[in-house]
Amino acid sequence: MSAVLSTGSTRDALFGVILIAVSATCFGAMAVLARFAYASGADVFGLLVVRFSVATLALAGIMWLRGTPLPPLSRVLALAAMGGIGYVGQSYTFFTALNHAQASLVALLLYLYPVFVTLLAALFLKEPLTRTTLAALVLCSLGAGLTVGGGEGSALGIALGVASAVIYSIYIVVGARLTRGVDSLASTTVICAASGLVYIVMSTIRVKTGTPIAFPGDAMGWAATIAIALVSTVAAILTFFAGLQKLGAARASMLSTIEPVVTVVLAAAVLGEHIAMSQAFGGALILAGVLWLAKPGTRAPADQEN
Repeated sequence: MSAVLSTGSTRDALFGVILIAVSATCFGAMAVLARFAYASGADVFGLLVVRFSVATLALAGIMWLRGTPLPPLSRVLALAAMGGIGYVGQSYTFFTALNHAQASLVALLLYLYPVFVTLLAALFLKEPLTRTTLAALVLCSLGAGLTVGGGEGSALGIALGVASAVIYSIYIVVGARLTRGVDSLASTTVICAASGLVYIVMSTIRVKTGTPIAFPGDAMGWAATIAIALVSTVAAILTFFAGLQKLGAARASMLSTIEPVVTVVLAAAVLGEHIAMSQAFGGALILAGVLWLAKPGTRAPADQEN
């Protein structure tokens, strides 16, 4: 019996690893797909309106098929605020940064978010900063310096990349409380719907004030934009939460560090981005620091949506 249980748990763990790897790969492809959408003529608003509208419809359809109910109204309003403020801010800074810096650089800067989550948790949640945690934070900081120095991007692109990581960190710390006890599919659907609504309202205001939004101008651009919605949002989130259930937050977070690696590799292979040695070394230091933060005894912030 014990052998059977061991085999079953090993299979579950292996399946969990595969799910997290798939999720990280889907998330990691997003920055590269965005470049194709921009190359076809889309702007940030056009891309994100399509992303969140399509993702919301897909997630709502999955909720309906599964019979998943919406959370209570008070939770819906809190989650909507989370999406309409936090997720909109993070996605806008991230996708705007891609217009001003390498996809690989933006992805690596975003992965500083565990550092900021750890600091915010120490400041506001009174979680202790251990020596191991402080050493990991130093490692990530050194890595960030090397990554920025070795990457190609304007000061605005770098600032937006860091801002995206900071906003994402606040989003995670707040979300850890607001999503407690709420079905992950339902909370994700509400957050995406609120984000999409905010972008539609903002886009409408822009159009009325004489600043039109731009959607993809060719089939490749539309394919990339739809892929961001269905692959890098819906599939990435669902596979992450499925893997999270099998592996737990710490192991899932550790495995998720392959996300920026996927972006760097794809950006080099597909976009022809040059990866300097200092940038590669800096990225390795960031990932090492994140893995250190995810060790037992240190805080391991769980990844959510990008």
